Amino acid sequence: MVESPTTARIVITGTSSPHEARSIARHLLEEKLAACISILPRVESLYHWQGGIESSEESLLLIKTTTEKLAQLEARLLALHSYETPEFLSLAVPEANNSYLQWLLNSLHQ
Repeated sequence: MVESPTTARIVITGTSSPHEARSIARHLLEEKLAACISILPRVESLYHWQGGIESSEESLLLIKTTTEKLAQLEARLLALHSYETPEFLSLAVPEANNSYLQWLLNSLHQ
C-alpha cells in the first residue's frame, strides 16, 4: 500500500571523496538526522564555479529523512562539509510504501 502525501524527503549532496561521504553519513545517522544514506562513490560533476566551468570526481549522498529534520540536517551538513558551498537539494517524496515510511519514521525517533 502506498501513502500519499508523505513527510519523507531525499536530500542530495556531493562530497570530495568516498571517505568524506562515509564520515558525513555516519554523523548524520548517529545524530538521527537521517534514516538511511546511499553513497554513490564515484560520479563526475560538471559545474559553474568562479567564472569558469569545472569538472571533478565526487561521491554523491542520497539522504533519506523527513521535513521535520531538514533544518537540523542542513545545519549539520554545512558544518561537516569540506566544500565552501555544499549542495543541499531537498526533494519531496510524494508517495511511499507504508512499511518503508513507517521504518523511516521509526528510525529517526528511536
